[in-house]
Amino acid sequence: MFEFTLERTLGAARAGTLTLPHGVVRTPAFMPVGTHGVVRGLSAADVRRTGAQIVLGNTYHLHIRPGEAVVRAMGGLHRFTTWDGPMLTDSGGFQVFSLEGLRRIEEDGVTFQSHVDGTTRVLTPESAVEIQRALGADVAMAFDHVVPGQAPYDLAREGMERTLRWLERCRRRHEELDGAQTLWPIVQGGTHDDLRLRSLEGTLERGPWTGIAVGGLSVGEPKPVMHRVLELLEPELPREVPRYLMGVGFPADLLEGIARGVDLFDCVAATRNGRHGTAWLPTGRINVRGAALKGSTEPLDPECDCETCTTYPRGYLRHLFVVEDILGLRLVSIHNIRFLVRLGEQARARILDGTFDRWRHEWLARVRNGA
Repeated sequence: MFEFTLERTLGAARAGTLTLPHGVVRTPAFMPVGTHGVVRGLSAADVRRTGAQIVLGNTYHLHIRPGEAVVRAMGGLHRFTTWDGPMLTDSGGFQVFSLEGLRRIEEDGVTFQSHVDGTTRVLTPESAVEIQRALGADVAMAFDHVVPGQAPYDLAREGMERTLRWLERCRRRHEELDGAQTLWPIVQGGTHDDLRLRSLEGTLERGPWTGIAVGGLSVGEPKPVMHRVLELLEPELPREVPRYLMGVGFPADLLEGIARGVDLFDCVAATRNGRHGTAWLPTGRINVRGAALKGSTEPLDPECDCETCTTYPRGYLRHLFVVEDILGLRLVSIHNIRFLVRLGEQARARILDGTFDRWRHEWLARVRNGA
């Protein structure tokens, strides 16, 4: 149920097929984020129509609301959300970074003050695994200690070493639980090359794994630094399992990551940008609220096959934002997700036919030039 077939490589770029209990994911692929069990503003049917193959949920937030016991009693995350395809749950490790003012890190785990009601919640490696088992996604992530992108060496080392110790505890608890779910580890180490390599070495020693993630990037470090870390890890990562770059999902970042051996991506940026009226196009970004779109009968993106672009003109989309109707948020979010899903599909086709490098450079140059 947890198999990965590598179909072709082109330099570091890879095209593969990941088989999970709830379906097949053809890579490279973008995974929409449903933090609270919903891709913000969209139904599961909306998400299916974008071509998305796998969706994420978040352990910390689903633990807070509605609670994993409720989700399990309602048949698990698939039935709860009505998404019947593959799913992955983050462990709550990102909240160790993003909720810095509301948490306390100790060796046993992390104590959070709930941002919802102020109650105390504790996540340990064991409880993070247990919560994810109750949620029932195909892939559970190990609980990790994420540090800021520009973290100094000592802090990055502390987070990396703790992540490895927590990984061992996650693995043991995962092996004690029954169920059709796999556990993926996360490579940490900040922007420090030796720490990244030590993290990867320690992670592989604790395997084998059916997939492996690179975390702690796109958290404040410059883009070239992220690229350097990926280039450092790529030849050392096992070829036979999928590689997941966590929290990265702007269009150019997808292509740069794919070129450096990444198979899977996720990010909230597609829907967050959509809700604020920013749409992604092959020539860059466009502000849907802009006066230039008033009265325009052109589709948002003539190249796109999503519901938004094949149905509604730009002038109408602008009108929806002007009158603050929620339909506008939904339609631009649908387009942005489809844009990233299509980008993964196009990259896969270009890897398989051997034209990925030239196509990638032309695509990035077009965005930089705005034409």
